[in-house]
This record gives sequence, C-alpha cells and structure tokens, in this order.
Amino acid sequence: MSGRGRPTKSEIILLGLTAVFLCALAGLSLRDRQDRVPGVVIETEAEVPREEIAPDFPPVDLNTATAEELDTLPGIGESLARRIIAYREANGAFPDRKCLLKVPKLGPKAYEQCAGFLRVPESKNVLDNTGVHPESYGAAEKLLALCGCGDEDVRRGAVDGLMQRVQAMGEAKVAEEIGVGVPTLRDVVKELMKPGRDLRSDLPAPILRTDVLDMKDLKPGMVLTGTVRNVIDFGVFVDIGVHQDGLVHISQVCSRFIKHPSEVVAVGDIVKVLVLDVDEKKHRISLSMKQVKE
Repeated sequence: MSGRGRPTKSEIILLGLTAVFLCALAGLSLRDRQDRVPGVVIETEAEVPREEIAPDFPPVDLNTATAEELDTLPGIGESLARRIIAYREANGAFPDRKCLLKVPKLGPKAYEQCAGFLRVPESKNVLDNTGVHPESYGAAEKLLALCGCGDEDVRRGAVDGLMQRVQAMGEAKVAEEIGVGVPTLRDVVKELMKPGRDLRSDLPAPILRTDVLDMKDLKPGMVLTGTVRNVIDFGVFVDIGVHQDGLVHISQVCSRFIKHPSEVVAVGDIVKVLVLDVDEKKHRISLSMKQVKE
C-alpha cells in the first residue's frame, strides 16, 4: 500500500492476477474431483435439461384457470395472474399459448417458465394442449412426421405405439435427427401420448347435487360435497361439479392453526364445503371447510 492508504497501480494488477489464478484453480479442482471419483458426475445447472429440473406443477386450462391457480405456476405470481385474468376478460379466450405474450408485463422469460404448464384445448395447434414446451414444438413436429403421425392422431390419442416406434429406430438416432437430447426426446414422447390429460382426472368423484351444475346455481350458505384437486401453500382447490374449482383459503380449512393445508387434507380427499362467496365475473368461488356444521 502507498503511504496514503490507497493501493498502487501495481498492487491492483497483482490483486487481479491473484483472483484469476484462484478461479482457475477452483475450476481445475472441480474437474479433478470428477475425474477421480468413479460414477460421480458434477453437473452445473446449464448441463441439466430443463425437463429434468422443472418442478412438478399440475397443468391448468389457460381459459378457465382462476387467478389463484395461475399464481401457483412458475414465472407468474399474483400480479401477472391478475393481468392474465384481466386480459382474458377484456379480449375473450386465448386462441393459443403464444397469445399469452400479449398480456401486459408478461415477458419472454415468464412465458418460458410457465408455458409448459398451461393448456389451450381450443387451439388449432394440438401441441398447445400438451406438456410439450413451445421451444420443443419443432422437435415434436419432426418426431411425428418421422413416425408417420399427424396432429389428429395426437388429438385423438392414437399414438400409443409412439415410444415403441422410436425405440425400434433407435432413441439416439431419432434424438439426433430431431435435434434434441435423449432425455428431452423421451419427455416429448410422453407428453404426446397424453394430450390434455391431467392425472387429477383419475381422482374419485363425489356424489354431486343434481341442482348445482353451473356457477350461477351456487348460493352462499350452500353445503356441497367435492373432491380436493390441489393443495397449495395458501389453500385447497375443491371440485364441486360446476366446471370451476372453488378455493378453501388456509384460514378456512380447519379451526386450529396449521402451517400448511396438507396437514389436514390431501389430493383426492372427498370433503364437505360451505359456499362463502361466488364471483361469476372473475370465475372465483370461495369455500369453507371449517364452517360446515356436522
């Protein structure tokens, strides 16, 4: 250091070179650990395919989802969820996934994160109703052509033998031909074989009231039986048979304090709920479990 307590030019250069050396040494150490430990692969995030690190969120219909359901998806959050609902109410149903980019403040990054979890059954592009990410549409289309399948085959669920055809041709060869890795190829095949299918549709169905078929039939104070469709941090989504799941906020799950609704209910449970409020315009149904009188 100089007498004034400030580093000299030479000292600054020396510090910079030291930092570069330490970074290089750390990289060599990481590589050495990979080479010396058999069967151990140290991967960076960039080396892990997106499909393998993506969280498992249940898909939702872009044109019927509530703000609460959208809020749970990656890249959206409460503010964007409200914007999506507002755009849908002002402009009508989304014709395809790509139109999501027209929502104010929803940029390419948010679209990239959430698109694979959104379904648009009405879209002319059948891939919009699958878990195939838009970035893999080109690969999916090449795969279908390679296997002699078309959009209608996917739409009708007539591609059950797709994986067998791929395996017969050789996964590595097919993956190279459509320009993706083998893990991504397998994911694309899996999603093409179950377009629009939500595993929650396999859940047991409760005995529903015959006089409650639509949101307009709901009235505050009604007690209904429903199936728990999703359990998230702030509440429980319950199917009560009106083509729109209702939300039981965590404060309405039970009388005692709970940190998470999963302490009380699980997906697939049959529960009784009390209708608190119905907002047809915003497609929101507020329910309570704790206020149901046995």
